[in-house]
Amino acid sequence: MLQTLAGDARRERITMADLLDFLGDRALAALLFVFAVPNVLPMPPGTSILLGAPLVFLAAQLALGRRPWLPAVIAQRSLRREDFAAIVRRIHPWLTRAERMLRPRAVLLARPPLEYLVGLVCLLLAIVVLLPVPLGNMLPALAISLMALGILEHDGLWILIGLVTAVISAVVVSGVVFAMVKAAVFFITQVL
Repeated sequence: MLQTLAGDARRERITMADLLDFLGDRALAALLFVFAVPNVLPMPPGTSILLGAPLVFLAAQLALGRRPWLPAVIAQRSLRREDFAAIVRRIHPWLTRAERMLRPRAVLLARPPLEYLVGLVCLLLAIVVLLPVPLGNMLPALAISLMALGILEHDGLWILIGLVTAVISAVVVSGVVFAMVKAAVFFITQVL
């Protein structure tokens, strides 16, 4: 579906609203994946803020059991079709491999009410993605990507792997933040 949208030469730009409309009932999990996975890859600075804000809104909607919706300020944001196509090309090999491994199993994790708890975890991780922590967005974005794929295909195993990755990312990111705070305190007390 993403390749079809990326290959539509009639479009000069792809808006977030276009993605919502194009993906239909699979939009919430698919958009969580679309906005999370670029943060797993090395991207230019500022990308995490551009892609992280929609993650927060989408994860909150998953946690609350709502249909996908984005505020107009985000829904009207767009990427050049060529840039969107480049992102799709970069994630396509990963997505192809993942689709071969995904299948419905342990579906209770991918259905309400447990799906709402997964949404809450994704919301907390999405907030971390927005924080200006050096390389602090890669592991949380990976966890969101894994859980989004699990929800998309009703695969509880992938959701569990995503939850384990979320715990690991929480430990790593909190360690990085702790080190940054200690360094700042040291700099203020010793240098200044």
